[in-house]
Amino acid sequence: MERRQRRRPNIYLIGFMGVGKSAVGRALARSLHLQYLDSDWAIEHKAGMPITEIFKTRGEAAFRSMEREFIESGHPAEGVVVSCGGGLPVQPGMGELLKSKGVVICLFASPETIVQRTVGNPKRPLLNVENPEERIRQLMGEREPVYMNTGIGISTESRSIAEVVKNIARIYRREARLRFQ
Repeated sequence: MERRQRRRPNIYLIGFMGVGKSAVGRALARSLHLQYLDSDWAIEHKAGMPITEIFKTRGEAAFRSMEREFIESGHPAEGVVVSCGGGLPVQPGMGELLKSKGVVICLFASPETIVQRTVGNPKRPLLNVENPEERIRQLMGEREPVYMNTGIGISTESRSIAEVVKNIARIYRREARLRFQ
């Protein structure tokens, strides 16, 4: 009897900066025996410079173009957990593209938690402003409706990485079976 090989669709972790996409993504990939990629790291690697430098020298529009290129063709078609930059799913058409390529999970945390996790980090170019907390609240207000329409929401607030990973793994198995088999 021939055994049908099951597809292993990608998992795309989206959400605002500081919600835990990278930490959860690495643990999730280990748990499910998938490869792990961070879209920001992949873009930095390809561009040969940090994101802050891309923003400074080429501008945000160029960076967003690099994000789209990465999602369209810059990573394996399956078997990968991808932690996406916070602004990536907000681009027109990107949510639909992500959903067509895999299971999209949106991680959430409160603005207060995000402030604690991100303020003072020089790798956060959008927060290099006079009032980072106000900027976080503004950006979250703009992005959350897009996040909610793109992925299945899971809170990382007051939950261990292991708890979040277990929840995502359960959702992934269900969604992969329903949508990609």
